[in-house]
Amino acid sequence: MAKYLLLKHYRGAPAAVNDVPMDQWTPEEISAHVQYMNDFAARLEKTGEFVSGQALAPEGVWVRYDGEGRPPVTDGPFAETKDVIAGWMIIDVDSYERAVALAGELSAAPGAGGKPIHEWLELRPFLAESPTTTECPHR
Repeated sequence: MAKYLLLKHYRGAPAAVNDVPMDQWTPEEISAHVQYMNDFAARLEKTGEFVSGQALAPEGVWVRYDGEGRPPVTDGPFAETKDVIAGWMIIDVDSYERAVALAGELSAAPGAGGKPIHEWLELRPFLAESPTTTECPHR
């Protein structure tokens, strides 16, 4: 099994086919979208492929360490100029091909007018642990 992170972006990804911003959707359209996401996660829970997921608010800031004894530095929020993550889902699947298939299915969540969004999702594998020297196949 391999873990993958599916990232939904508020902005920063290529434009979706049904590219109406969520703040312009009706309450019913938002409810249908959330229900699709919940149903998708519930189905993956039954197959053992769902690990975790969460929607995120659009607000946020960048934070960095600024030296010993000094408070962290923050920058933002600048949602209009920085890539903002709308939410994420972690899946644990048997293959890269399965991860791509699930990301494609999730991309079809309904949006404005009840039509599938066909949004671009970022699919990223978890960094695998490097083999130890005793496990290295080149020895």
